[in-house]
Amino acid sequence: METTLYLIRHGEAADADDTDPGLTERGTAQAAAVGDRLNGLQFDGILHSSRRRAQQTAGIAGALLGPTPQHSPHADDRTPIPSDQSGLSANLRAFLADVPDDERDPDGHCLDRSIEELSWVASTIDRHVLIVTHNFVIAWFVRDALDAPIITWTRLNSANGALTIVRYRTDEPARLITFNDTGHLPSQ
Repeated sequence: METTLYLIRHGEAADADDTDPGLTERGTAQAAAVGDRLNGLQFDGILHSSRRRAQQTAGIAGALLGPTPQHSPHADDRTPIPSDQSGLSANLRAFLADVPDDERDPDGHCLDRSIEELSWVASTIDRHVLIVTHNFVIAWFVRDALDAPIITWTRLNSANGALTIVRYRTDEPARLITFNDTGHLPSQ
């Protein structure tokens, strides 16, 4: 049996000066497009982070997909902060130093627990879960699926409204199905 996670980066957010911005008009169109892209698939759940832009994206996409979107702390915005930063560039160290306290995830331990919880494979059914989350969270899941070095997450970027799919089975390593699929998004 398997669990397939459909990771969606929230739609484009409004004013960056707002601590919890909602979606722009373009972000709303991106959310609708991802809902259209996944329409017809049967989801066992739709989860989203606590940020307004993720809630709105999940609500718009979820209206087309069935299950009522629910908040999950496993989808919350997190930034893995390495305890050993000696190999990082000065720019990356400066960026990490400015990460808000509520997003800091020392050595990615919270994200590792999120992967463990969300990728759980049932013994009798296949599971399909849609997760509306944030760029660094998706990058951490992809890095983990590829069994890549920790620093890899800093080099991965998902577009707003992009689709990443990771499949988990009990009898094999995680498998990255697609990363940053934007083919469904409206043209700029």
